Amino acid sequence: MTDSAGTPSGPDTPAEEDEAKDPATEDAGGGKAEEESEKSEEEGGDAGEKSDAGPAANDSRRWLRWTALGASFALLLAAGVGWWLYRKLDGNITTDTTAAAELEEYEKERPTPIAVNAQNILLIGSDTRSGKGNRKYGPDKGTQRSDTTILLHLAGDRRSATAVSLPRDLMVDVPSCRKPDGSRTEKRFTQFNSAFEVGGTACTIRTVERLTGIRVDHHMVVDFEGFKGMVDAVNGVEICLKEPIDDDDALLRLAKGRQKLNGEQALGFVRARKTIGDGSDTERMERQQRFLGALVNKVQSNGVLLNPTRLYPVLDAATKSLTTDPGLDSLKDLYNLVRGMRDIPTERVQFMTVPRQPYTQNPNRDQLVEPDAGRLFEQLREDHPVSVVPAGAEKPERTGGNRGDEKPDDAGSPSPAPTPTFTGSNAATAECE
Repeated sequence: MTDSAGTPSGPDTPAEEDEAKDPATEDAGGGKAEEESEKSEEEGGDAGEKSDAGPAANDSRRWLRWTALGASFALLLAAGVGWWLYRKLDGNITTDTTAAAELEEYEKERPTPIAVNAQNILLIGSDTRSGKGNRKYGPDKGTQRSDTTILLHLAGDRRSATAVSLPRDLMVDVPSCRKPDGSRTEKRFTQFNSAFEVGGTACTIRTVERLTGIRVDHHMVVDFEGFKGMVDAVNGVEICLKEPIDDDDALLRLAKGRQKLNGEQALGFVRARKTIGDGSDTERMERQQRFLGALVNKVQSNGVLLNPTRLYPVLDAATKSLTTDPGLDSLKDLYNLVRGMRDIPTERVQFMTVPRQPYTQNPNRDQLVEPDAGRLFEQLREDHPVSVVPAGAEKPERTGGNRGDEKPDDAGSPSPAPTPTFTGSNAATAECE
């Protein structure tokens, strides 16, 4: 017979060789094969039983694996987004290393900190016309002045905050300062905001420290765009106007009555001077203080500081136009600062202007009123309390507090020093003029 098609002829196959083996060997091999076959069938039966119970268990395990994988992915995604947002905000901040170097050079002449945990932060509103969006407020002459300067004192126990405005036209002693080109100015007696113009932040800080005897721990410089951005980030701030405003210089037109200002309108409102009230810079500072009080109240009442979704736009707007010293140039530093302030009651967030009066030799300039100004600086320097009352309200004393709560049987014991009282406002009553 021939081989089947496609199968080549050849030597005997292993199967043929097995057929030629001894019958005893064949029987033994066959028995072993039967045993292995029976074992295989038993194992197959077990596997079949497991297979019948397996689908539910397998689905459960598969679901757990996918759930764990999804949760891990979500956590990694959230961490990545959080890190990206943190780096973005952190990178927005500009560090003022030039001021830090100048202040370090004059460290020996600077005041020594007295109060533990208290902080004094100098807030400077720059009127620079350079930078995005700032040129529409005037020509860029390559210089800048401190349009607004506020010394913010945070009490060591973080139960109060006192913001003191320093008039830009206040006559003060400005020390010799380094100019942008590396040369130095001469010491001179001049108006306050020229310190920022000729010597920048470091010169302003040294001038404030000489004037007040208060150590400035940190500083922040914010330009027009930064201010507008913060107002827009909280969805505007409400004010009230007794009279309409039409001011071309401030690019502002507002109707009489209650209304909410956006960032552009708010900037015009705090900058306007000639067409509102008596046109004085003192009245403008009071208006700035009331607006800042309304802004603080808006931030606290809306829970911005405790809501990351609402806080992020505020931080983004603030950091984009913020220049600080190295001690506040990170998001972590700013967060710690804000966290320390978020529990201060709005009625304990106070605003005032340093006691001032027209300068004797030029009524268009200001000078300090003593001993009131000295008493205020002493209280802040030593982290002692001060209180404010609205303009026109009767003060218990010229610079003293009210002793009306003393009891008759206290007459023989020393009474505590009265809390000095100054004209000002607080965030609790700053919503409307």
